[in-house]
Amino acid sequence: MAEITRIDTYVLKVKSGAGSFYSSQEYFDERSSLLVRITSSDGTVGWGEGGQYGPPEPPAACIRDVLGPKLLGRDPTAPTAIFEELYSRTRDFGQKGAYVEALSAIDIALWDIFGKEVGRPVHALLGGAIRTRVRAYGTGCYYPPDYQDRPTMLAKLEEEVKRIRATGVGAVKMKIGLLPIKDDIERMRLVRTTLGEDVDIMVDANHAYTASAAIRIGRAMEELGFLWFEEPVVPEDRAGYRRLRAALDVPIAGGEAEFTRYGFRDLIGEGCVDIVQPDICACGGFTEWRNILALASAHNIMVVPHVWGSGVAVAAALQALAIVPRAPYTANPVPLQNETMIEFDRTYNPLRDDLVKQKFVIEDECLTIPTGPGLGVDVDEDAVARHTVRHERIG
Repeated sequence: MAEITRIDTYVLKVKSGAGSFYSSQEYFDERSSLLVRITSSDGTVGWGEGGQYGPPEPPAACIRDVLGPKLLGRDPTAPTAIFEELYSRTRDFGQKGAYVEALSAIDIALWDIFGKEVGRPVHALLGGAIRTRVRAYGTGCYYPPDYQDRPTMLAKLEEEVKRIRATGVGAVKMKIGLLPIKDDIERMRLVRTTLGEDVDIMVDANHAYTASAAIRIGRAMEELGFLWFEEPVVPEDRAGYRRLRAALDVPIAGGEAEFTRYGFRDLIGEGCVDIVQPDICACGGFTEWRNILALASAHNIMVVPHVWGSGVAVAAALQALAIVPRAPYTANPVPLQNETMIEFDRTYNPLRDDLVKQKFVIEDECLTIPTGPGLGVDVDEDAVARHTVRHERIG
C-alpha cells in the first residue's frame, strides 16, 4: 500500500499591477494563495489549495509545524479519515480560520491523489456527476483606485461590465459597500442599464452594512430585479441575516467566511441564508463539502460555492459542483431557482490563468466539469515556481 512520503507548501504571490482594485474592505494590489503538493510512495502527486482569504503564511505554518508531520506514512487514499483525525486533534484551537484552511488544502490534495490512484475524477468518488457542465457567472465591477473621481469611475464601470459580458458569461456579480448608499445605487442602475433585462446581476457587499443600511439598498435591488444580495452584514450578525431575509424579497447569500459542517449547521439551521456559499478551499475541502451539501439539501436551499484563488481552486469547485442536487428537483431546471452556478472571477489573476495546463473556457455561458482523474487538471509546476515566494518541504 502506498503511503504519504512528502508534503510541499508553496506560498504564491503576484502583483496585480494595472488590475488593482478596491472591495468594500480593502485595496487589492496582489493575488496570493497557498498550494499544497502531497506525494505518495508510488510517485502519485496530489494538489490542494487554501490560504486565499488573508495572508497565506499562517495556514502554511499550520501545515509545516502541526499538520504536515502527522501525514507522513499515512494512506493517501483515506482523506475523510485523515480530516476527521486532524480536525479533532486541533479543534481546541483551530475550529475556524487558518487551521481549517490548511486542512482544506490537505483534503483537496488527498482526494486528488485518491482519484489518480483509481483513475476516476473526484466527483465520481463523491457519488457521481449530476451534471457535466455548470453555468458560470462573472465576478468583477470592483472599485478602481481612482473611484472617488465619480465620472471616471462610472465610465470605467460601464466599460468593465461590457468586457465581462463579452467573456461569455450570462450573469455578472458586482461589488458595493465602499461608497454611500445613494452612489452605489447609481452604480447598480448603471450596471442594469448596460446589461439589459436578460442578464442576471448579483451584488456582493463583503459585509459592509448594518442590517438597517442593507435593507435600504436591498430595496433598490428588488426594484432592479437582482438575483441575490451577498454578504450584506458581518458574518457574526446572524440576527441581521434573519432580519434581512424577513424584510427583503431579494435572496440573501452568504457563508464564504464560515467553516466546517458545524459553522454551516448554525448558519443554515438558524435560517440566515437563502443561498449558502462555502468555499471548498476554506470550509474543509471535499470532505466537509459533502457534509455541508447534506445540510443545505435537508433545508431545501441552493448551494453556490465561493471561488477565489488559483486554477486549482476553480478545478476543485467544478468537481464539487458536479454533485450538487437541484433544490428542489425539477425536470427543467432554472438557473439559481433550482440549479447551481460557479463563480468565475473576471479580474486579472495569473494564478488562475497560468497554474493549470488546461484552460477554463466558457461555452454557452457554462464551464465544463473536468473528467480526468482526481481534480482533472494538470498543474504547471514551472508556473508554480515563477509565482512562489516561499517553498517548504516536509519529508
